[in-house]
Amino acid sequence: MGSRALKLDISADSEASPRRNVPGSVSSPLVNGEKGVFRNQNAGFTALASPVRREIGNRSMTRTFCADDNDLEDGKASKERDSSLQLHKLPKIQNQALLSGLAYCISSCSMILVNKFVLSGYGFNAPIFLMLYQNIVSVTIVSTLSLSGAIPTEPLTWNLIKIWFPVNIIFVAMLITSMFSLKYINVAMLTILKNVANVLTASGETYFFKKQHGVQVWIALMLMIISAVAGGITDLSFHAVGYTWQTLNCFLTASYSLTLRHVMDSAKQATKSGNLNELSMVLLNNILSLPLGIILVLGFNEVDYLLETSLLRMPEFWLVITGSGVLGLGISFTSMWFLHQTSATTYSLIGSLNKIPLSVAGIVLFNVRTSMQNSLSILFGLLAGVFFARAKLRDNSPT
Repeated sequence: MGSRALKLDISADSEASPRRNVPGSVSSPLVNGEKGVFRNQNAGFTALASPVRREIGNRSMTRTFCADDNDLEDGKASKERDSSLQLHKLPKIQNQALLSGLAYCISSCSMILVNKFVLSGYGFNAPIFLMLYQNIVSVTIVSTLSLSGAIPTEPLTWNLIKIWFPVNIIFVAMLITSMFSLKYINVAMLTILKNVANVLTASGETYFFKKQHGVQVWIALMLMIISAVAGGITDLSFHAVGYTWQTLNCFLTASYSLTLRHVMDSAKQATKSGNLNELSMVLLNNILSLPLGIILVLGFNEVDYLLETSLLRMPEFWLVITGSGVLGLGISFTSMWFLHQTSATTYSLIGSLNKIPLSVAGIVLFNVRTSMQNSLSILFGLLAGVFFARAKLRDNSPT
């Protein structure tokens, strides 16, 4: 939900960086992942596309909405690609792998928890405006860093915008549905339900791209479906509206990942350098989301609520939602830092394991009513996610 990230397969990591962009390595989540953060045919698929992480994630996606749930291939491609970003060298710090891993985990978890706090704790009823504001924060920060020469981004051209616009429509829809579902569903169950996007993405890869997955991958995906169904049945705070939004979000997350793979080659050819790094994707996705966000704020009649609510007259509320936008973008930066300091294998597994403390924190911080059956379903789903990550590592390892 935030620079949403864009990890990618937006499985689903990052959801919640509105944003996010995260990416999906999606995380990307995101993206949150999610988050996230995105090869032969898939060489340009970044960690951001997962959304969270895909949400999303990994503001993947730009959130975590999108990045943790992406293929290992995406993590490897991200590591190779991001080495060309030529960011200013970090000062020599001991244990950078540990520090970068902690920074990535904290930013991706915090993104989803802060969004949940805004939507449920404050009772803020303008989720589209929240997404829009977080994207404005991301655009402001990335543009400032780009203009100062601190980070490299590709110039935006009309040709690139025309190619990317269909992807961006799905990206915005993914972030918005993630926001709506987060308002009604507790964080732990949302984390499990986002696993369904992995199933849809893997099926789409097989159908559209003829990508073959191993038996262990399909077993892991089946376990994810079982945990999601069992979790929904035993969810004491079940909310039909929230589950409807999350079901739609899973389809959009998978569509975002698959569409991104389809257009990436064309998008790279439309840039001056012939490449499209993650930061350029963050900027492109978030800039294009602004006019769509404004239209949707007007279309969903959030303006009346924004004019009446007292929350916008509270300085601390603006501080919180600004922080959520910074966190969404932070998923993209910390995921790149972490990926530079460690292997794609560690990156992928940490993204999956990160959902365990996130789920526990979501239950504790928001006083979620749960049962032994529901807790076991959530734990089962989290372990299925770890099993899925390990199966993907084996699936993509050279023979």
